[in-house]
Amino acid sequence: MRDAILEVRGLRRRFGGVVALDGLDLRVRRGTVTALIGPNGAGKSTAFQCVSGVLRPDAGRVLFDGQDITAARPDRITRAGLVRSFQIARGIPRLTVLENLLLYGQRQPGEAIPAAILRTPAMRRREEELRERAKAVAARLNLSRVLDNQAAALSGGQKKLLEIGRALMAEPRLLLLDEPVAGVNPTLAAEIARHIAHLRDEGVTVLVVEHHMDFVASLCDPVIVMAEGRVLAEGAFAEVAEDARVQEAYMGRRRIHA
Repeated sequence: MRDAILEVRGLRRRFGGVVALDGLDLRVRRGTVTALIGPNGAGKSTAFQCVSGVLRPDAGRVLFDGQDITAARPDRITRAGLVRSFQIARGIPRLTVLENLLLYGQRQPGEAIPAAILRTPAMRRREEELRERAKAVAARLNLSRVLDNQAAALSGGQKKLLEIGRALMAEPRLLLLDEPVAGVNPTLAAEIARHIAHLRDEGVTVLVVEHHMDFVASLCDPVIVMAEGRVLAEGAFAEVAEDARVQEAYMGRRRIHA
């Protein structure tokens, strides 16, 4: 597919006798917010883990923007522009919001020992650039007022926003979001949906795993449905919701409602 930023071809992964991915094929079109949904055990989380380099697939390929990243190290995948978030925020509790954001900035000057020792002008400029970027990310996510608070002191919803901010600091071209509105109230869920829509409008492609169907229906197009480690259906939310195979696999023949 010419406009695909992500292609997964024949991905397989077993855990002992359990087949988590059974020849998964999927494509994510550039400039979309694509949902990956399905019943528990469908293989969604395993697919995320394999695409982001956390797990090595047993077979198959993962192509990001035409480049084969199959089984590449997670840090290399992140630097290439494919960045994921986690359902449970992975920030460091004792660090402030600002410090957590800075931690995930790209091209950290202090990673090189000579620069860290000499404190070169170039290093100081990059540190200031990262600080300004962190403040801008916090502002767009309504976290400016808690910049100096420890991550442990944040509400559950603020931790979700910080997790998105952490991913944004890595300058993604493709953002994988794992249940970004799980456990948050409807008002914050709507705010997170607006943030994701703005990212799409700015050119960031988003692939999201989410169980809240109203969130998926309002934001995501297309929707990819997985079952038993494979793609079962794909299309607009209304189309897949009316698919009898999806109703059988996902909802036990009950209709999927937004």
